Amino acid sequence: MSASIRRRIQIEVNSSDTGDDDKEKTDLGSDEPTPSDGNITEDHDPFAGGKVRRKASIARSFRGDYVDVRSKPYLMKILEKQGDRGVIFADEVLKFTGSGKMKRRILVITNFAIYVVDQETYTLKRRIALAAVEKLCLSELSDNFFSIIVPTEYDLLLASTRKTEIVSLLVESMKNTSNYELEVHLSNSFEYHATSEIVKEIQFEEVEGGIRTRIVKK
Repeated sequence: MSASIRRRIQIEVNSSDTGDDDKEKTDLGSDEPTPSDGNITEDHDPFAGGKVRRKASIARSFRGDYVDVRSKPYLMKILEKQGDRGVIFADEVLKFTGSGKMKRRILVITNFAIYVVDQETYTLKRRIALAAVEKLCLSELSDNFFSIIVPTEYDLLLASTRKTEIVSLLVESMKNTSNYELEVHLSNSFEYHATSEIVKEIQFEEVEGGIRTRIVKK
């Protein structure tokens, strides 16, 4: 990728809710790799007309399973236990905990649910039925963050270089399976429930050379 379109993302986490007033800063690369197989057209693009898109994510093709779920017995066991199959997406992501920490997880999406799996302990950390998802929240800028809003539980804040693919597949899957048009909310600041009791706000700002992202407790 040329230097002219390479951007960086800096996130600041306000940790006052954990007794630490210092802000944790982490620099996240925002380059999206270009997968192969399968295409998505502008007609199915939930970002059309609203979000700044990187050139690499426009008119790109999607592959879906980037971790080869079938080759990982612990993932297959989790899905089989839930009676689920038909993986439409799988990849490593960053998950933000209620205390503001970042954890590497495997995100698996099927036609019926979203799975968050710890690849170190081989355990299922969370399963969200697609029917429980109300909307997806993203900024209007070219960053990697998105939140899955689940009103009956608590929300999920993730960062992925394949955010465009994840959001597009979730919208399309819910439309196909339940005829429900999943809302994609675009704003440079939005609230989410980090836990059932903790509400946070994530704020995005375009700065020289990239995007600054700040998470604060409400």
